[in-house]
Amino acid sequence: MEFVIKHFNELSTTELYEILKTRFEIFVTEQKCIYQDLDDKDQDAIHVFCWNDSGRVAGCLRVFWKDNDEDAGVAQIGRVVTLEHGKGIGGQMLHEGVRVAIEQLHAKKIYLEAQEYAIGYYAKEGFEVVSEPFMEDGIPHVKMEKQIEKRM
Repeated sequence: MEFVIKHFNELSTTELYEILKTRFEIFVTEQKCIYQDLDDKDQDAIHVFCWNDSGRVAGCLRVFWKDNDEDAGVAQIGRVVTLEHGKGIGGQMLHEGVRVAIEQLHAKKIYLEAQEYAIGYYAKEGFEVVSEPFMEDGIPHVKMEKQIEKRM
């Protein structure tokens, strides 16, 4: 699986359109969740995505500084979605997102808000639950974090 890694300003209009189309198809249509997807965080994010053989974005996520605070050193991963379920795309993509947070942003910690059913998916990549469940757009979520080990 080959992933494309680009900052928002590097995305072509076709890439951006396909990323938004995939997010809408899964979050809004499949999960029946009406929410404000365009939240002004995409512009400051690094986008990780891959294509399928049909020319669709098969999976995508974004990595950005939590609360726009680079000095705090906490990167956030969000809008994690796969169009094709059960093919291992999500795990590979999450691993790539973590790599981007560590190597490109030099994050000290990575934060995300996971849908409660997906806790195990994120735990495989070393994330730990750090909150009680809470409702976000009508779906139970938890806050999760991954501490980054210092390399000597």
